[in-house]
Amino acid sequence: MLKVADLHVHFGKLHILQGVNFEVQQGEAVALLGRNGVGKTTTLRAIMGLTPASRGMVEFDGIDLTRCEAHRIASKGIGYVPQGRGIFPNLSVIENLCIGLPSQRHPEREDYVFERFPRLKERMRQAGNTLSGGEQQMLAIGRCLMMQPKLIILDEPTEGIMPRLVSQIRREIHRISQAGVSILLVEQNVETALRLCPRVFLMERGTIVYSGTSHELKSQPEIMHRYLGLAV
Repeated sequence: MLKVADLHVHFGKLHILQGVNFEVQQGEAVALLGRNGVGKTTTLRAIMGLTPASRGMVEFDGIDLTRCEAHRIASKGIGYVPQGRGIFPNLSVIENLCIGLPSQRHPEREDYVFERFPRLKERMRQAGNTLSGGEQQMLAIGRCLMMQPKLIILDEPTEGIMPRLVSQIRREIHRISQAGVSILLVEQNVETALRLCPRVFLMERGTIVYSGTSHELKSQPEIMHRYLGLAV
């Protein structure tokens, strides 16, 4: 479904991504892990056309997206929840959800989102900036679901969220995956990532250095320590 091949990104003289290669299959949940600063977010932004690639290819459903404008990529079936959530703070919850839809309201899609995140229905008329961090993350994920994506890319979805809401967000990401939507997850909480994603890629210095299943990674503590700085 998603294929990233020999992807390079430069920021001036800095060579940030140095030939990233990986794939996400249809219906698959994949984690992209690594220490801070290794290029994970840059990889996601390059996939979404927000950071231009200097070389390589991003292909989705057989379509080359490498030079595609960012606003067109979402229409191809990819949802993106960026680090920091990216909601519109002065718009209401329902206005945030409906941004980008061809018509002003879509009741069936709204019901689908509210079924998964009842808190959003309770706060439907509230401005985005009045929500808690966890509720804003629910809103960001819900906005993606309104577009009925084939793939959702999530960048640190549990960062800065109260523990009691982390479990709910984790549960809903799992449900989305079980419904057949592909997931590409960047997450500093390794336990969450390994629980949600059967397959894992590790990044180091702008390239993929490890590929395997979550079970395989758990059984290799030296790899966990070398690339993630922890032991499991």
